[in-house]
Amino acid sequence: MSTQSDNRFQAIISHAKEYGFVFQSSEIYDGLSAVYDYGPYGSELKKNIRDYWWKSMTQMHENIVGIDAAIFMHPTTWKASGHVDNFSDPMIDNKDSKKRYRVDHLIEGFAETLTEKGETQKAENLLQQMDALLAKEDYAELKELIVGNNMKCSVSGTCNWTDIRQFNLMFDTKLGSVTDEADTIYLRPETAQGIFVNFLNVQKTARMKIPFGIAQTGKAFRNEIVARQFIFRMREFEQMEMQFFVRPGTEGHWYQFWKEERLKWHLSLGVDASKYRYHDHVKLAHYAKEACDIEFDFPMGFKEVEGIHSRSDFDLSQHQQYSKKKMQYFDADVDTATGKPYGNYVPYVVETSIGLDRMFLLILSNAYDEETLTKEDGSTDSRVVMHIPAKIAPIKLAILPLTKKDGLPELARELMNECKSHFRCFYEEKDAIGKRYRRMDAIGTPFCVTIDHQSKEDGTVTIRYRDTMQQERVPMNKIKEIVLQQIF
Repeated sequence: MSTQSDNRFQAIISHAKEYGFVFQSSEIYDGLSAVYDYGPYGSELKKNIRDYWWKSMTQMHENIVGIDAAIFMHPTTWKASGHVDNFSDPMIDNKDSKKRYRVDHLIEGFAETLTEKGETQKAENLLQQMDALLAKEDYAELKELIVGNNMKCSVSGTCNWTDIRQFNLMFDTKLGSVTDEADTIYLRPETAQGIFVNFLNVQKTARMKIPFGIAQTGKAFRNEIVARQFIFRMREFEQMEMQFFVRPGTEGHWYQFWKEERLKWHLSLGVDASKYRYHDHVKLAHYAKEACDIEFDFPMGFKEVEGIHSRSDFDLSQHQQYSKKKMQYFDADVDTATGKPYGNYVPYVVETSIGLDRMFLLILSNAYDEETLTKEDGSTDSRVVMHIPAKIAPIKLAILPLTKKDGLPELARELMNECKSHFRCFYEEKDAIGKRYRRMDAIGTPFCVTIDHQSKEDGTVTIRYRDTMQQERVPMNKIKEIVLQQIF
């Protein structure tokens, strides 16, 4: 990460705390590593992103329904899914500092330093070698790659490394009132399995016909050995996933469909398309047919925010095998090649999985701006503004009476009462109007309305637009309509 990018990232983190978006969890006890709390405006923004995704999936697609599965699941679920045996990351320790690194993060960090030095081709070759060795799970050669390139620990400055080992990332706990008699269960590392085990329940009760999808949002937990980069990689996080069940043989079509559809969703938030890219997986899971990531250009470079995966029939087949319950669908549609119904089969799955916390960080990263303003007299001023899309902004409208007297607060309250049932509003009387505008800019409020003495005379108010700072005089009874047009 360049110094300029690092400074910008640190500024975003500081702003997030100062203005009530994100706090370090348990901060009064010196915090808990890689765990964060969402403040008044952060929780609102997070909810708005979640709702926007949920609406796009379940309301805008007639063949997608939602569920809310429990975090705790029968432990055999994770045996069937492969998480008990295979959900691990290759790690390496520095013998001098005792600091542990995820191997891919260590190599990627070193490649970034090469790129900053202008050695772009060398960096690309290094990452290609890493991908190939990870795909083969050749940990001895991976260590040679690290040692041979003299990759040093950031703490000790030495290249004294242990062998590479695998570490399982699932948290476990006990189920039962007496610990000695308790069964070991896991905090789910992903939300998808709750969808798969409920496949038939949902299909039958919602009367769904293939192709159809099941959507879910919820918490997941991973014991990340190396958690870093603010809320980008956390131990407790939230996912928004949709599993789309399709007829075998059609998965290629649906994979391309959802690959394009999901990028359209991102771009619908007004983010510059040049900040996004697809990254096709080099290393595929043994059951996967195709997989790619949608990556965003964060301050720390292009990073994954969403994955689209063609998972074949692996998940339902595994649960069928372990549970001894049939996970088949009867397809009455006629196969034009044979003239017979398709009959019973285990559906294939195309998955879309987006990290809500990463999407939250994406919105902050894209929205944060430090502007220098030139006044009419030639002097300059500055403001920090969050250009959060109006449709997901924490506060949609700030209502600001110019003074605390002369009936202006009462008039402002009338507008507040008219609007607050339709969208989130904020009311404030304190401080000069300029200071109040700046505070609203800093939390991303797209519209501010000032109630002044003229409002009493002719019923008009001044509406100020966050992004342009332009102001115009409009009838107060038009404010609700103006805002609604922008947020829907």
